[in-house]
Amino acid sequence: MSVVVVALFVRGTLDHLKCFVKYSTQRDKELGSQLNAQLEGWLSQAQSTIKPARAIIAPHAGYTYCGACAAHAYKQVDPSVTRRVFILGPSHHVPLSRCALSPADVYRTPLYDLRIDQKVYADLWKTGLFERMSMQTDEDEHSIEMHLPYTAKAMESHKDEFSIVPVLVGALSESKEQEYGKLLSKYLADPSNLFIISSDFCHWGQRFRYTYYDEAQGEIYRSIEHLDKTGMGIIEQLDPMSFTNYLKKYRNTICGRHPIGVLLNAVAELRKNGLDMNFTFLNYAQSSECRNWQDSSCVGDLSPHLLVSSGANFYLLCPAEGDGCLFPHLISFL
Repeated sequence: MSVVVVALFVRGTLDHLKCFVKYSTQRDKELGSQLNAQLEGWLSQAQSTIKPARAIIAPHAGYTYCGACAAHAYKQVDPSVTRRVFILGPSHHVPLSRCALSPADVYRTPLYDLRIDQKVYADLWKTGLFERMSMQTDEDEHSIEMHLPYTAKAMESHKDEFSIVPVLVGALSESKEQEYGKLLSKYLADPSNLFIISSDFCHWGQRFRYTYYDEAQGEIYRSIEHLDKTGMGIIEQLDPMSFTNYLKKYRNTICGRHPIGVLLNAVAELRKNGLDMNFTFLNYAQSSECRNWQDSSCVGDLSPHLLVSSGANFYLLCPAEGDGCLFPHLISFL
């Protein structure tokens, strides 16, 4: 059995929290307890809606910057109906033109172990559309890793009754996003499956090599907000092509744009079958307000809500953080 050891770097709160295969020291246990308390605190401040989530978009930043924001998404998870959790995260460290599966059988978190669904993995592998990431790539990638403790916490009451399906998403072409969306749509249609899309929104500043500014909006942070909310409006349309055109026009540094594209294409496939959906964002916030060209920030905490007439809900929350994607030079733009 292969085990990935989850290393969490929670900036400003739990300094370089590392989860070892065995909690051999009292300090390890204390850090795990602190993380558990943080998650409980954030979740207690978020409100749940009437129906459970079928999909969420949530951040992979340091918890200092987005932990509270992510809670609004994870609060919508109903562990009593969820039996499988798909986690789609963008690749930051290695160039990928397709999607990749983990070589591990289990992800170990400070809360408890998360079992990877090998049956679904086998079915996905048979399609010929996936490759295997190396163990080093899996351990280095934070876009999936940062969702593991929250997933464990949200599913805690049924921790022995679910599995996870981590998928590393590469820099997909439009046709590839459509292909993967169509493939995954059958899983999205199943109410016992939950999809977590890992993404931050706009990464603004010189270090991200992105300084789009619309003077008509006033200060820089207002321009960023307007840019993000324009994208939010596009996502609300549930139209993959409109989202692609938005990215081409503004080149907004949404690092999880390809996982989002896959989700939108999966939704589009289900809508062809008559599912009536509507989508509404519930919240928007920024991790910091950029006011001059020396500022640097990943921004765009948003909390959307997608309703499906069949009873399936999608609560999409796209956030932001202070440090943004850690390897912006590996982001390939459309």
